[in-house]
Amino acid sequence: MNLSPFPELLLNSGYGLTESTAVGTRGFNTAKFQKYSSVGLLAPNMQAKVVDWNTGFFLPPCSSGELWLRGPGVMQGYFKNSEATTMTVDKDGWLHTGDIVCFDKDGYMHISDRMKEIIKYKGFQIAPADLEAILIAHPEILDAAVTAAKDEECGEIPVAFVVKKPGPDSVLCEEAVINYVAKQVAPYKKVRKVIFTPSIPKSAAGKILRRELRTLLKSTL
Repeated sequence: MNLSPFPELLLNSGYGLTESTAVGTRGFNTAKFQKYSSVGLLAPNMQAKVVDWNTGFFLPPCSSGELWLRGPGVMQGYFKNSEATTMTVDKDGWLHTGDIVCFDKDGYMHISDRMKEIIKYKGFQIAPADLEAILIAHPEILDAAVTAAKDEECGEIPVAFVVKKPGPDSVLCEEAVINYVAKQVAPYKKVRKVIFTPSIPKSAAGKILRRELRTLLKSTL
């Protein structure tokens, strides 16, 4: 999208769910803080917790965990589905969003991934989006996506689908990609396999279609 005709235009991101009446955060970017990678500050009258998804313990700022929301916008429940309601909204009114986020020191919220997409490697939790951000920063990588492959010893391992940038001088190989990521993450978060592909399957909204990735993975391994 060409925004050059609109030099004064400010773009902000926000966060919300159907279950929170689309209210969660508001994407304020003040003159002091220009954090376009965030989804903004918590909306008025909304409360939030970041919770360890294994223990249920509240986590301090700058920690990644599941986002819980509470406020007047949170639903009372799913229509005629008390079981689903109980699994989503607890007795204290906290909505368990299933989204992995962290709040930085200035109170801005950053979304990492969905809990259901988490890769479980030898008891460790790996968010695919964290690895994808590293991969896309590589000068020879145009696009990338990460998913899990089943592994007898480790449970699951991270597998990266990589789209190379076009050009005759590219010498990018699987080993180079694995080493590039390994230098920037803890040992357990390393990418274990790389599959080069012409494109990453995405929805019309640009969301990675991870189900298609898993189907492609089965046909490749």
